[in-house]
Amino acid sequence: MTPPISTDMSVGALRLDALVAELGPQTATLLGAAPGARTVRTTEFHDVLEDLPDEPDTLLLVPSAAPAAGPEFTALTNTAAQLGYAAIALKCRDADTGTISAASAAAGIPIIRVGERISWRLFDALLAQLLGEHRSSEDTHRDRGAEPLFALTNELAEFFGGSVAIEDLGRRIIAYSSVPGQLIDRLRTQGILTRKVPDSPFNDDQYRTVLRSEVPIKYPRLEDEEPRVAFAIHAGTLPLGTIWAIDASGLPQLTADQEERMRSAAALAASHMLDDLRVRRATQQPREDRLRTLLDGNDVGGSEFAELGISEEHGAVLLAFSPERREHSPLPAQLRSLVQRHLALQRPEAVTAMRGGRVYALVEHAGSRSPRDLVEPVLPVIDRLLGPGVRVALPGVAARPGDVAQLRDLATRLFDVAPASTAAQTGSAGSPVGPDERLLTVEALRPALVFDRAAALFAEAPELRSPAIEQLIDADPLVAETLIAWCGAFGNVARTARELGIHENTVRYRLKRADEHYGVDLYDPDTLLAAWLQLRSGSGSALS
Repeated sequence: MTPPISTDMSVGALRLDALVAELGPQTATLLGAAPGARTVRTTEFHDVLEDLPDEPDTLLLVPSAAPAAGPEFTALTNTAAQLGYAAIALKCRDADTGTISAASAAAGIPIIRVGERISWRLFDALLAQLLGEHRSSEDTHRDRGAEPLFALTNELAEFFGGSVAIEDLGRRIIAYSSVPGQLIDRLRTQGILTRKVPDSPFNDDQYRTVLRSEVPIKYPRLEDEEPRVAFAIHAGTLPLGTIWAIDASGLPQLTADQEERMRSAAALAASHMLDDLRVRRATQQPREDRLRTLLDGNDVGGSEFAELGISEEHGAVLLAFSPERREHSPLPAQLRSLVQRHLALQRPEAVTAMRGGRVYALVEHAGSRSPRDLVEPVLPVIDRLLGPGVRVALPGVAARPGDVAQLRDLATRLFDVAPASTAAQTGSAGSPVGPDERLLTVEALRPALVFDRAAALFAEAPELRSPAIEQLIDADPLVAETLIAWCGAFGNVARTARELGIHENTVRYRLKRADEHYGVDLYDPDTLLAAWLQLRSGSGSALS
């Protein structure tokens, strides 16, 4: 019988100084107490509402904004030291390093300062990878050949008796088992031949459930699909893919042994799947820094396109992704990872970064392909993995690096003026909303942009506002509403009455009142245009 996959934390530990060295100075630096011979076996996020677990050799992650060395921080360092923790990881300002180092030395526990630009998600994933690699290297079954993921699937297939596949987030099969006599069905065979999961009416619901589940899930036989056990592959909180095992045991429920095997396999698979992320870390971070510089518009040197591998002759397209619930902090990080993965498949030069709860992507402009062609295939994947509600702004093409900041400002305006309904994934009747209502372009929202800019103009230059129109809005809002509708109906009284649900004579009366009481000349086109623009975008925005 195949021995179990080992992920026991007691098998081995990684020295703290070696761990920091592996992370690199751009990711982590040591403060305060010397690491000595301390070792790290596991990590734990600090929760102020819970007591620290009694687990020696733990690296405590403290993702607070600025943990000043006050009484609470001193108590935390003392408790962690008493419990035998390896170190505390945090982010801090340069001005706080002295006091934090002193608190570290006093408590006798090292402090790891995490790089400012390193997200906690990425830091947690890197730690999971390094610790996983170390434990795997001490496992007696570590020698799995040149393709460890394929060896891992074979090991699982021998246990479950059926074909096993490891998939990435794009539902591409990146490893599969080849054990003689394993149970396999038509769909799995087709997927292996094409290296892509075949379409199925059950796919979307199953993948959404598996990726959000904290435990392995067993699916019974569905039509010609054999029973399957599925589990998500995560590195920390970063989703990487899924494992699917056809179960030939005939048991109706998932057993504890099966669950443990899937968990162990997912932990090892995550370590191997993070290899690419780790290798490219040194080059990807500077690329993100370049994009952030362009988005902010500060210290732009002019050579950024070339440094990003973007043709200066073609220019660059900026894409902006905005989650509907921007206060949900993990969502932008997940969205960025997803967008980067899928854009890079089509455009290797693609680079992404987060700013203000939104995700920005920069790709080289391809004259033969519209930016919509890049975005539309990604939307269903985003909905499947993160849920509905993500909108995408397509502000245009940057001919020069200095234009990127202007495009970011334009993207912000597109999000601001877009109707709230465009964030919905389904209509009121439950029918899918097309991508046209989620892709925000200048062409589609130009009138709204005009009104938005006019509102700012009226606010900045009071002399442009007609006192008569302001008085009309304040004293006679129904007349103002009727005037707006009448202008929108091109002077058609009957259409105006139908739109407002009133009698045509009521419309005529209100228009006459606007003329006689407020001096609005309904027959001078220039005056009428200025009045309507003020009504739509000025102090009458509540009526627009």
